[in-house]
Amino acid sequence: MSDEDEHPSLSAADLAVDHRLSLLAQSFRFLLDVTPVDADDLRDDFLEGRDRDPVFTYRELETDPAVVRAELDGITPGEVEDPVLAQLLRAKHREMELQLDMLEARDTDDFLPLSVELYGAVSPALRTRAEALLTDITRTEPSDDPLDADEFLALAEEEIARYRAEDPDLDMHAEVRSDVNGVMVSGDVLLIGPETTVQRARAQALLHHEVGTHLVTQANGSHQPVKVLGVGLAGYDETQEGLAVLAEIACGGLTAFRLRQLASRVVTVHRMIGGASFAEAHEALVADDFPAGSAWTTVMRVYRSGGMTKDAIYLRGLVELLDHLGSGGSLDRLWLGKFSLRDLPLIGDLEDRGLLRPPRVLPRYLHDPDAHAHLARAAGTEDLSTLLEEHA
Repeated sequence: MSDEDEHPSLSAADLAVDHRLSLLAQSFRFLLDVTPVDADDLRDDFLEGRDRDPVFTYRELETDPAVVRAELDGITPGEVEDPVLAQLLRAKHREMELQLDMLEARDTDDFLPLSVELYGAVSPALRTRAEALLTDITRTEPSDDPLDADEFLALAEEEIARYRAEDPDLDMHAEVRSDVNGVMVSGDVLLIGPETTVQRARAQALLHHEVGTHLVTQANGSHQPVKVLGVGLAGYDETQEGLAVLAEIACGGLTAFRLRQLASRVVTVHRMIGGASFAEAHEALVADDFPAGSAWTTVMRVYRSGGMTKDAIYLRGLVELLDHLGSGGSLDRLWLGKFSLRDLPLIGDLEDRGLLRPPRVLPRYLHDPDAHAHLARAAGTEDLSTLLEEHA
């Protein structure tokens, strides 16, 4: 047997296309660039009735989408010889085209239909589930002592240190950034807005969501020969966010308020697509017993840049993963990088052929027997409100 047979690999030419696509995907910051920089500044004016139709300000694009598009046009996934990799890269190429279209269409009427094409809309079945959650979950836990941005940053740095103890070469860190609202991951960085507050009871669940899912899969994916697994294959967001919420369930940190929040995002996306104004969408959430400030954040996220349907994918991704587990599916391969559940057979093919490396690290909650018990009980759940009873 030759060395090549013992150590199978993709061709250099195929990997060159993958690497070029990965580097180009990292050259622009899609989520940061479609998120307003002044949401916190406009919040009080809206809530106090002085400005019911907020006009947000966005970052100046660091990279000209036209230049990125010209570079993208020079990358041809059709030349990739391996059929599985070619299929994955073609889909990623198309997704990047859509993202560039959306950046060019920020704050215009063209943004929403592009967002629907990229993330989908809200199916009747998903909307029914969301509305049922808002109806069935009538009591939420009282607020506890909130952590401010610096306190949560300290916890995030401790969590990252635990993963670095397993692999000192992990590239991930956290920082407080003045141009960020809330908590989000961009590449290998956990970004925390300076006005962010996190309920102490939610802190561990949020760490498992952001660090244990998003940063861990980014670190594992960037370590693969197929580098696009680090930046995310096409459509990865839905499975990623579902997996991150599943981490909250596994650690016993899914609260009634959080589950209602995920449902509120779905119904708000549906209302926005149906033509509701920003103020009307906010009033509807307040009528559903959401605090005015929390409702503001949800509506801002959905209405940003002209209409962002991404927030519907959290609940949709969770439902799909619970169905996957309920039908006997495993999470094992989902730690190899960032990709969608529908691409799992293709990733499995690459792994079976020895073309992928094992994960560098696994989410910490997987070492906890209680977490596996939580996941086993959640698998295949039809009534999502019962997930709360398991962790009461």
